[in-house]
Amino acid sequence: MALRSRDAADGTDNPKDTFANKLVSLASEFSIQYLWGKRWFLIALAVGFVMNQLPLPDGLSREGMIVLSMSVMATIMFITEPIPLPSVALLIVLGQILLLEIDSSKVAKTLWNDSVLFILGSLMLAVAVVKQKLDKRIAWLIVRATGTKTKNICFGISVTSGLLASFIGEHTVAAMMLPVGITLVTLTSDDPRQVRNLAAVLLFSIAYGASIAGIGTPSGGARNAIMVGYWKEFFYDPTDPETRKFLISYVKWMTFAYPMFLLQLPIVTLILFMTFKPEYRDLSRAVVKLRAQVTSQGHMKGGDWVAITLFFMTLLGWIFASDQLGMGTIAILGATAFLVAGLVRWEDINSGVNWGVVLLYGAAISLGVEMKNTGAAQWVAESFLNLLSPIGANEGFGLWASVSVLTTVVTNTMSNGAAVAVLGPVVLKMAVVAGESPIIIGFITAVSSAFAYLTVVGTPACTIVYASGYLKTTDFLAVGWKMAVASTIIMLLAAAVYWPFLGV
Repeated sequence: MALRSRDAADGTDNPKDTFANKLVSLASEFSIQYLWGKRWFLIALAVGFVMNQLPLPDGLSREGMIVLSMSVMATIMFITEPIPLPSVALLIVLGQILLLEIDSSKVAKTLWNDSVLFILGSLMLAVAVVKQKLDKRIAWLIVRATGTKTKNICFGISVTSGLLASFIGEHTVAAMMLPVGITLVTLTSDDPRQVRNLAAVLLFSIAYGASIAGIGTPSGGARNAIMVGYWKEFFYDPTDPETRKFLISYVKWMTFAYPMFLLQLPIVTLILFMTFKPEYRDLSRAVVKLRAQVTSQGHMKGGDWVAITLFFMTLLGWIFASDQLGMGTIAILGATAFLVAGLVRWEDINSGVNWGVVLLYGAAISLGVEMKNTGAAQWVAESFLNLLSPIGANEGFGLWASVSVLTTVVTNTMSNGAAVAVLGPVVLKMAVVAGESPIIIGFITAVSSAFAYLTVVGTPACTIVYASGYLKTTDFLAVGWKMAVASTIIMLLAAAVYWPFLGV
């Protein structure tokens, strides 16, 4: 009691004590909020710590356990995002150096390969293409080709989104095509409630058209480039001519995957119109307004034609010269050409490219390489096959379906590139252990990672169209499961009937 201040003894509060109490209260509240916000980061660290304290399972080395725990922690952070994803990439790099005691120069070399250069170059090209602002012209070309009926326009949007997304990435196409869809919606009615279903079919035509096309070429998505890199890293031996089949060229990838994209195009429109009933079956009113806006823009200028020419030259380079130069080199060359021609400024590239994504994919691939080198990937593959064995799904069609379902589940909870980066080493080793073709299993994984139809965060294209404000999260569930089932059936039929004719 002697320590109480005179003011307190007199029944009044000491201002200093009151201020101190407030500081303590604020600090306590801040600490609780901060720790709650970082709970998944702390949970991931705890899971990794516990895993490394467990006795080593048979067949798994200590280094393999460390890499496996790093992969589990990274997966938790990919899904929950308690810290910026590029920070996860930096932690992966630090973990290899500090926990696995790998020389930092060796880790740095695994961060950069042709696949990462390809991702970087594709993102730079995407910025350059969007900079040309051709959205209204694209919309006008679509309606001129399809007519004014809503169903035909939606199919035309899916085809256009798909053809573009085959070569420049679905997130870029979604960003380019979103103004096209919104333009047609707003020109039809200013009241969103009057065009609720119309907006759904138009915007999902963009998102799903881009998503199904992302499987068609290596440049359709980072996940494809990651799988191409894994095939080369895991199986290609320059001294063994037999392993050249694991050097998957741009054209060879298209031969495997592009027919599936084309088959799915009419199915997208069919499923959308089964799920949503558009309020307007004809968009003549919107088309008249669109034509007036395009006319006011005037004819295409010289810079527009130069941009189109450079893009097609890059595409031709991917098709005819990727075997010699590498897809990444050609992507960088194309982006540099846009800069040299003055069609895009470096400031635009610098602000438009998500450099953290490049770092993230580089780190994920690097971790995948260590999964292979330490034997962790093989141990997980063997364990997964043992689980599938009692139900007869450890080989053949059953294994294909299991890998597809696993990838579909994972890709709806994290980005498709991250899903392939995490699952790639495991499924490729699984293919070897099961005596299956690593090319078929790899394609099933890469293609299934595009089936992120059910959630807003599953794919950038879905996130972008959701940001328009016209869609609800429940819309994705309502139509997404139908798309996932249809896409899976088409892919498994291709694996069973079509791919064997390609010599795998």
